[in-house]
Amino acid sequence: MKLPTYQPDAATSTRFLFFSGKGGVGKTSLSCATALRFVEAGKRVLLVSTDPASNLDEVLETKLTNAPTPIVAAPGLDALNINPVAAAAAYRERLIGPMRGLLPEAARRSMEEQLSGSCTVEIAAFDEFSGLIGDPNAAKAYDHVIFDTAPTGHTLRLMSLAKAWDQFLDKNTSGTSCLGPLAGLEKQRVIYEATVNTLADATATTLVLVSHPQLSALREAERTSKELRALGVANQCLVINGSFETKCPQDVTAQAMQQRGQAAMQTAQAFIGSMSSFVVPLRSINILGIGGLKVLLSGEAPWTAAACCRFPEPALLAPPTPESVFSDSVAPSPAAGLPPPKAAAGLPQSMSEASSSLVSLADLVSGIEQQGHGVIMTMGKGGVGKTTVAAAIAVLLAKRGHSVHLSTTDPAAHIAQTLAGQVEGLTTSKIDPAAETAAYTAEVMANQGTQMDAAGRSLLEEDLRSPCTEEIAVFRAFAREVGQGTKRFVVLDTAPTGHTLLLLDASEAYQRELERQARSTQPEEVLKLLEHLRDPAFTHILLITLPEATPVHEAAALQADLRRARIEPYAWVINQSLQHSGSCDPLLQRREYSEHRYIDEVVQKQATRSVWLPWQAEEPIGPEALAHLAVTSVSGTLV
Repeated sequence: MKLPTYQPDAATSTRFLFFSGKGGVGKTSLSCATALRFVEAGKRVLLVSTDPASNLDEVLETKLTNAPTPIVAAPGLDALNINPVAAAAAYRERLIGPMRGLLPEAARRSMEEQLSGSCTVEIAAFDEFSGLIGDPNAAKAYDHVIFDTAPTGHTLRLMSLAKAWDQFLDKNTSGTSCLGPLAGLEKQRVIYEATVNTLADATATTLVLVSHPQLSALREAERTSKELRALGVANQCLVINGSFETKCPQDVTAQAMQQRGQAAMQTAQAFIGSMSSFVVPLRSINILGIGGLKVLLSGEAPWTAAACCRFPEPALLAPPTPESVFSDSVAPSPAAGLPPPKAAAGLPQSMSEASSSLVSLADLVSGIEQQGHGVIMTMGKGGVGKTTVAAAIAVLLAKRGHSVHLSTTDPAAHIAQTLAGQVEGLTTSKIDPAAETAAYTAEVMANQGTQMDAAGRSLLEEDLRSPCTEEIAVFRAFAREVGQGTKRFVVLDTAPTGHTLLLLDASEAYQRELERQARSTQPEEVLKLLEHLRDPAFTHILLITLPEATPVHEAAALQADLRRARIEPYAWVINQSLQHSGSCDPLLQRREYSEHRYIDEVVQKQATRSVWLPWQAEEPIGPEALAHLAVTSVSGTLV
């Protein structure tokens, strides 16, 4: 499937652009590169990030606040970070502050808990950036306003139901909402309605869906597209970032990477063809700084065919030592066409200390299995390989004679399905978020909805479509699985978010939320969940990342969330590393080289234990492939 390269044009662009997509697909890089193109065309641009884990500062190499800050290296470009967590704190204070001293302490604490959920964070961010859209005077100095991260369909649906708020607040028997801030949002109704109307205006707003050439990312983009199109946000385009083609026909790694991308795009052909779609080729560098942003859309110096298709000398194909693998003093093969190490700015001069502490997954499991039972959870952003790592651990434990249960919330769950009945001592199950949420929603509607009028029921139904509801529904199923860890090993792919765990810790906010929605007393495994998660002998949390900027920094933010809930991660897993790939493709060799700084950051600054896993030419599916992955060491050999 041949698609044109993405080349944004300020002259034909709408005033507002929203970049949306799953984590790690390049929303920030593409929104920054688009803004740079526009200012180069003489336009004034405001770039706004609403991502809780924003790396806009890092990409633009400028310290940002919640006020427009000029980007010195790009005259005409201002940028700001809307910190959703800070926005939520300020929002809570606006609602609760005036009531201090007027309400009983118990009532004030109850209000704070109502406003502690992720929905409050989401809507507080919407409260901030809607002023830039719905207020005609807020951004009048700019020709274009570009947003890194679009509002969710849930937020827009909530805003579209504004006229039902009064009746909902009057009729809601609990007097509260999962969203909490409905009463406070009342004052902003005019601006919110103007914002929703602007988003639906094709002459004013473009939704740029960003994806990688991966099936999971394309499916997420398609889901977002359908959800927002149903709400009237119909002016959409798709940018597939990281498209890869190699000119090295004998390179197994490069050919496998190319074929994976082509297969994903072929599977999603109907979606890709449903709108204007573009590609951005994979680049060899991490997109940081104005120079990197120019490379993203303008391209790099072309590789010569001779450099591309010559393999390194045979000696360089031998498995290197840990010291040489991560040492920037080892010069690449001249055939690779790479610059000398000093040309790669910002890379550490030596990785030998870091590499010596990297272990295999098998080594890590050896330190966990002594207890004979317990819980192992894989956590991290989408697309980093949580399911694969969880499955590999489960297979290894079962092959070592332990009783193991593997549970996943992966909608496809194809890896878990391939293991069912194939490994002695291993059982599998799938927590279906849709089914769990549907059951939970039906029960709440039966308890409360029958006492409301049509408008109130509509808003309650929307309340229950919020991210908080799915969190709570999956949370109950998750607690049931954790409870089994008292008798055997339970390996969980996709754990509750840091927010959910904090909510549980905040004066029993989870229990009060259930009481608000007329739930019954919870089973013992739910009540003991936090105790289990905080017990380092019982629960081992693994943070999964790729050796790239965004996955590492988002995992670090998740680690901070867990620590605030007094839960300490056990180890980090650096997955899909190109070290030892043996690739002769110059672009992949450069990407391998750029991994060093992020491996070093994990080992030296973030993790108490670090695991290294290689990029796989074929996805590891089935017991033998997963077992093989688990025992691969940092030297590229088997332990």
